[in-house]
Amino acid sequence: MTRIKICGLTREADVEAAVEAGADAIGFVFYAKSPRAVTPERARALAKLLPPFVTPVGLFVNATGAELQAGLDALPNMLVQFHGDETPADCDRIKRPYLRAARMAPGVDLLNFATQFPNAQALLLDAHVDGYGGGGKVFDWSLIPPSVSSRLVLSGGLNAANVADGIATVRPWAVDVSSGVEPAGFPKGIKSADLIHEFCRAVRLADSRADAELTR
Repeated sequence: MTRIKICGLTREADVEAAVEAGADAIGFVFYAKSPRAVTPERARALAKLLPPFVTPVGLFVNATGAELQAGLDALPNMLVQFHGDETPADCDRIKRPYLRAARMAPGVDLLNFATQFPNAQALLLDAHVDGYGGGGKVFDWSLIPPSVSSRLVLSGGLNAANVADGIATVRPWAVDVSSGVEPAGFPKGIKSADLIHEFCRAVRLADSRADAELTR
């Protein structure tokens, strides 16, 4: 079963919609320059809505030790997502489970990148754009070598219309969506319950199709 992470949540209603739709993880952005950023205190309040077995994930970009610690103190059960230029030593220093984001573009050696982060729970693959984050852009999935052994979280421009193709092509361990569940014309960080449910249904339908192919 493909795991589902809904990222960049800022409102109670969106957290509740993601849980109701069947999300496995909820992402909180602790990067002040992001329009989806929340404070540790706000993330703590939102995370109180999560039932058991739905994991809070904290996204950090080149954070200071104090910024990391503030997030960890607010959400002791948080999975950390490093989304900047963090070195393996930076990631391992927290002595907590973490995801490491890889910014995919022609020339990126994902196999070498994976060997640098052997302690990562998974590699999150996002589009390479100016700044940090995928900017709602889909990258070329053919850049992913089939021999990479790490768990992969597919991100970057996913939505209900294309996530099934992503699952069929990449066979990721999980998928991550943010802008793809935000309604057009609304500020970033405001999610649509309908779009969240559509996305989760599309993932489960893709899983069902994959299971059917395996049993043929």
